Amino acid sequence: MTSSPTLPVLDSLYQRSVADYWNAEKNPVNLRLGDVDGIYHHHYGVGDVDWSVLEGPEDTREERTIKELHRLECAQTEFLMSHLGPLTSADRVLDAGSGRGGSSLVVNRRFGCEVDGISISESQVAFANDQSKQRGVDDKVRFHLRNMLDTGFETGAFQAIWNNESTMYVELALLFAEHARQLRRGGRYVCITGCYNDAYGLPSRAVSQINAHYICDVHPRSTYFRELSANRLIPAGVVDLTAATIPYWELRAKSTLATGIESAFLDAYKSGSFQYLLIAADRV
Repeated sequence: MTSSPTLPVLDSLYQRSVADYWNAEKNPVNLRLGDVDGIYHHHYGVGDVDWSVLEGPEDTREERTIKELHRLECAQTEFLMSHLGPLTSADRVLDAGSGRGGSSLVVNRRFGCEVDGISISESQVAFANDQSKQRGVDDKVRFHLRNMLDTGFETGAFQAIWNNESTMYVELALLFAEHARQLRRGGRYVCITGCYNDAYGLPSRAVSQINAHYICDVHPRSTYFRELSANRLIPAGVVDLTAATIPYWELRAKSTLATGIESAFLDAYKSGSFQYLLIAADRV
């Protein structure tokens, strides 16, 4: 585990509360899905559900459902990776808010590139580094205890950077300024995120429930595009994944891994107050 030699990892009480949450987190919906193939994600899924997993023998229903939920979250990762640009094994990329390391390992496997992952959770960083070592890729995939708003990495170090459902924990103006500093000119930034719909008005009750559950602050859609452009990150593509993620939440709500937040997500998505977007932007 590495941290910046000169910068504090946590610079506010809020960041400490988030780090404490993820240091203690052992949610089966994250761990049981990762146990399927050893790739541990910390995000949601997209795509059509194979509802037949709910049929058949009761004693294997849970196993079938978990595999299907994991397949959907892996599909989300692959969709994000397909927007990172033409990466090669000579490139270096950054996973900002890397969780237990699943996305970083997938990127390395797909492109062969060097990956740095960062998290403010000591337990996540230790877990992810152990996963990298077990796969024999720790020479190219490394995880660090660092703050994504002030990483300490050198300017222009990365060809691509992504956030996978982690932007709601930080101020976007600060985040995108740091990403722009770290990206090479012509580099690519990609995020998948939930955001509240400005056209709906202020955050809905369901969005407020999501904020309270995850100790986060979901941003309005408009803030993403305003702050990206203000920091020389020009949107190159936007995909509305809202309809594509609803089936994942419907299946999860029927599973033994349901946490109680599923109804809030489904209410928010179906009411139009909440959207699930992929945004790709180029550094100019």
